[in-house]
Amino acid sequence: MRFLSELPAHDLTYNDVFMVPSRSDVPSRFNVDLTTPDLVGTTIPVVVANMTAVAGRRMAETIARRGGLAVMPQDIPLDIIESVTRFVKSCDAVFETPITLAPTDTVGNALSLIHKRAHGAIIVVDESNRPIGIFTEHDASGFDRFTQVQHVMNRDIISLDAQMSPEEAFNFLTDHRLTFAPVVDSSGALKGCMTRKGALRSTIYKPALNAEGKFIVSVAVGINGDVASRAKSLHNMGVDVLVIDTAHGHQSRMISTIEAVRKAVPTATLVAGNVVTPQATRDLISAGVDIVKVGVGPGAMCTTRMMTGVGRPQFSAVLECAEAARALGKHIWADGGVRYPRDVALALAGGAASVMFGSWLAGTYESAADTLRDTEGRLYKESFGMASNRAVRNRTSTETPLERARKELFEEGISTSRMYLDSDRPGVEDIVDQIVAGVRSACTYAGASNINEFHERAVVGIQSAAGYDEGRPQGTTW
Repeated sequence: MRFLSELPAHDLTYNDVFMVPSRSDVPSRFNVDLTTPDLVGTTIPVVVANMTAVAGRRMAETIARRGGLAVMPQDIPLDIIESVTRFVKSCDAVFETPITLAPTDTVGNALSLIHKRAHGAIIVVDESNRPIGIFTEHDASGFDRFTQVQHVMNRDIISLDAQMSPEEAFNFLTDHRLTFAPVVDSSGALKGCMTRKGALRSTIYKPALNAEGKFIVSVAVGINGDVASRAKSLHNMGVDVLVIDTAHGHQSRMISTIEAVRKAVPTATLVAGNVVTPQATRDLISAGVDIVKVGVGPGAMCTTRMMTGVGRPQFSAVLECAEAARALGKHIWADGGVRYPRDVALALAGGAASVMFGSWLAGTYESAADTLRDTEGRLYKESFGMASNRAVRNRTSTETPLERARKELFEEGISTSRMYLDSDRPGVEDIVDQIVAGVRSACTYAGASNINEFHERAVVGIQSAAGYDEGRPQGTTW
């Protein structure tokens, strides 16, 4: 990457910069390969942050199917992590996991589950796991919550054959004017489900798979306690990427933790952070990590900069840390500060291998938080920062009341924020579509067919606040 003009003396955020087009031989955005250069196995540069309200098993499955990676939070018990890992790795690379109920389950049960997935339907199955009906939220109209779903479900089922390719499934659904259908095997047993848009996406995206052909799973660990033992347990249960995570990554305890974890699991892919300086990047890599997580304070739920004055504008941090990592043959993830697809593109132009964020995805069907309704009937989810009072209470539940009270006095994050589901883009895949479209298009403007070429060829300029505002679309009449 090179700058269009002389670099200013002050640090830069994503809003401070823009990219100019260069001569391009890339004919289409579909000719751009977004496989990440960090060798993690992701085929799009999207990493879901390890936020309790965001990254759970639904998010991990869905984002992996489209080529990204979700990092599960550090404060989840090992037995739960093992269960989630087993579940995610059992999921099909093409077919979505359906929500299923027995015919005797109630409408109330169905309504409590239906917003767990973006496809908006529940498949009713018999004792042999064969589909016998489909329930949607519309089917509940006029019935009380104690009515059994067998009395309200749609019994006219058209199923997809599990042997169909995504192209065949899309054409089948289009021909039958269906947006959703169960997927069954030769015996008629339920194998999954697929939407028309899901079939279309499967012709565009490649799933993030490990050497065994299973979805890639990532889990965070902290720097307190016997981290090496926990990391070894996670590695043994099949976790592919371990993320050693703390707010202040450039400290002696982090270095010693990395060294201990690397010794315990010498073949594991290790990520650590967060830092914002080249020296911190070099120190973490020297200790044994493959990828450094860059970003202090830019997250939407983070109050670190306002509370402490500590942090750094994200574009400059990414630019310098990526250069330091590249000199050592390693990579960085740009963590936080993302508000639009342009920010993802600019982070990659600055040298990041992937871009990590959470709050942008908090208001989606697949995020881990429960779906709630406000007084006007709008769907929303509650999100919170991982250094907030709420997160600290969850993380210290086994400590003494005094120790918990002492730690709860100090917080650097928002404890609750309503994240409304966008009626146009309520699922995480809808947001991934936006990001991938934007990044692929940015690559064509730079004449790059992959992420490495994009970083090499990108030309970035500095703009004023007025310049940034000029590029914002006008959504209403002038």
